Amino acid sequence: MEKNQTMVTEFILLGFCLGPRIQMVLFGLFTLFYAFTLLGNGLILGLISLDPRLHTPMYFFLSHLAIVDIAYACNTVPQMLVNLLRPDKPISFAGCLTQTFLFLTFALIECLLLVVMSYDRYVAICHPLRYSVIMSWRVCITLMVASWACGSLLALVHVSLILRLPFCGPHEINHFFCEILSILKLACADTRLNQVVIFVACMFILVVPLCLVLVSYSRILLAILRIQSGEGRRKAFSTCSSHLCVVGLFFGSAIVMYMAPKSNHPEEQQKILFLFYSLFNPMLNPLIYSLRNTEVKSALRRAMCKKSHSQLE
Repeated sequence: MEKNQTMVTEFILLGFCLGPRIQMVLFGLFTLFYAFTLLGNGLILGLISLDPRLHTPMYFFLSHLAIVDIAYACNTVPQMLVNLLRPDKPISFAGCLTQTFLFLTFALIECLLLVVMSYDRYVAICHPLRYSVIMSWRVCITLMVASWACGSLLALVHVSLILRLPFCGPHEINHFFCEILSILKLACADTRLNQVVIFVACMFILVVPLCLVLVSYSRILLAILRIQSGEGRRKAFSTCSSHLCVVGLFFGSAIVMYMAPKSNHPEEQQKILFLFYSLFNPMLNPLIYSLRNTEVKSALRRAMCKKSHSQLE
């Protein structure tokens, strides 16, 4: 057994079990989405850093969301694109666990970040006169440091529990990246402790934050209903509904993947759900949270005007 355990030094990611032509189509499509993700989030980061008018708590949180989304996509999408072109290309054991750690880290940080952002909007709309006191820069930085630290430490716990397991074959992961549940299926030892830790972590990092987000937006919606202006109420409802759609899809998909009975979700369906995390969610976040925002649009116009003036000079 010990001899066999040392032989598993790399894994093969099976990716999507499709024909070569469809894989080439997916390669082009996913490359386009990946480029949009980097461009959209990079644009948000650039605007927030360059425009002093966007140096507020809300855009401070949005800049961190953009960083997480870029890191999210860069962690999984390049490997997925490589697998579409070369399905038999292996990934080392260390590289696989590194990808798992980074994926869990950024996923957990985004869960906490969405809670912080919903609380920020709750304070801004429901307690506008006390907003600058409650959401001071010290509080904002503390919330961000806590989110990054909690996400990283919890991901480290999961990876540490994987490292104690023996892997003596097979070495084929039926996924397009090193997802933790897919890795656990290859372990030739009891993984009940890992499963229990994952379930408990989901309770604290998915269910509880989702409840907090829903409470925040419920209070926001009640405040919106008291707005007398019909146009203002319509815009507020539009913004909140789009935010809730993203939150619902993000948390809902994660709860289905990690807390629902696994027999109800075929592996190919699981891959589609994970595509939302890895590709679609990072691509949609800049559009929903930032680029539809009037202040961001104004900052973009100012940046373009400055560029045109500098070229004329």
